[in-house]
Amino acid sequence: MVQIVRVRNKRQFNTFIKFPFELYKNNPYWVPPLISDEKFTLDKKKNPAFEFSDAELWLAYKDGKVAGRIAGIISHSYIEKWGNRYARFGWIDFIDDIDVSKALLETVEEWAKENGLEGIHGPLGFCDLDKEGMLIEGFEELGTFVTIYNYPYYMKHMEALGYVKDAEWIEIDIRLPEKDIAERISTLAQKAKDKYKLSVVPLKKSRDVIPYVEEIFDLLNQGYEHLYGVVPITPKQVESYVKQFFSFLNIDYICIVKGEDGKIAGFGIIMPSLTRAAQKSKGRLFPTGFIHFLKAIKKNDTLDLYLVAIRPELRSKGVPYVLLDELTSAARKNGVVKAIASPELETNHAVQSMWRSYETRIHRRRRCYLKLFNDSHENRTEPVES
Repeated sequence: MVQIVRVRNKRQFNTFIKFPFELYKNNPYWVPPLISDEKFTLDKKKNPAFEFSDAELWLAYKDGKVAGRIAGIISHSYIEKWGNRYARFGWIDFIDDIDVSKALLETVEEWAKENGLEGIHGPLGFCDLDKEGMLIEGFEELGTFVTIYNYPYYMKHMEALGYVKDAEWIEIDIRLPEKDIAERISTLAQKAKDKYKLSVVPLKKSRDVIPYVEEIFDLLNQGYEHLYGVVPITPKQVESYVKQFFSFLNIDYICIVKGEDGKIAGFGIIMPSLTRAAQKSKGRLFPTGFIHFLKAIKKNDTLDLYLVAIRPELRSKGVPYVLLDELTSAARKNGVVKAIASPELETNHAVQSMWRSYETRIHRRRRCYLKLFNDSHENRTEPVES
């Protein structure tokens, strides 16, 4: 028999956070999150996302042992923006037992119905910068620090329980181009700079980015607003993200391009892969975990592409070439072999076209599942295209 327990105290909260560490302890492809980040994100008193969201956490027990977990989220910003009265589920993990997954999902479904909602979709977080999408292909590929890994049986359970595809993301493995291709990109970048009077902001230390943070996130909100599930990132969230991730930045891999008007035309933020560092640290920065992260930030042959945004009216005016040229040059200088793109909607052809000069392969695919309580997919207002 499966018992579902709502998380009410610190002990249960810690059990919720640490359950996947037990579930995946022998899996070489799983990348543990930082326990401190997980606690911050799910803490109602700390995460600014709770200003526009409600959330509850549940644990599943079977035979006296923890067998699963799930978070239910109601994003009022999402409902207001898209008009879909859906709850979200996230932080979902369970043993290969349909009774466990069924009990977890039905618990969130009932909670959503009690709150007057009409459906549920996920895995999703509070906003687009949280991890999202259930892995459905690429189970024998090493995960990344900013993505979800899950066992293949997860999707079988979702389909058996009446959930259907609502959106899908792909992840692309990108090999650095040969010298001749890199030179061609550099030539196109220079032509764009000359023709459209574009300039690259000189950055010598991490603090140089601070004056541009607000404008970067404004552009992020503008550039991503039409993408699946996206809600605006608030100023308080911006502040918290800067505090969380600023120390992980390597200035070589941040590029800010200005337009003729002095405003940011586009930016790219790339980070040395933290995957191996996270595995070695086992989810903890202290007492010694931070050493692995420092080493990864300073010297790494793999990069993770985190964020790229370009002002819509400048997307066809060479800004992508300037970003690619700057970031590719830095990567080649530092001995980088490849980069892993963050999940991109399978329909986001504009972003995918940036890699047409590179050797690429789609190595992972992930899905957002949807279940409507009236079993009807009519009256949806949210596009899944980008």
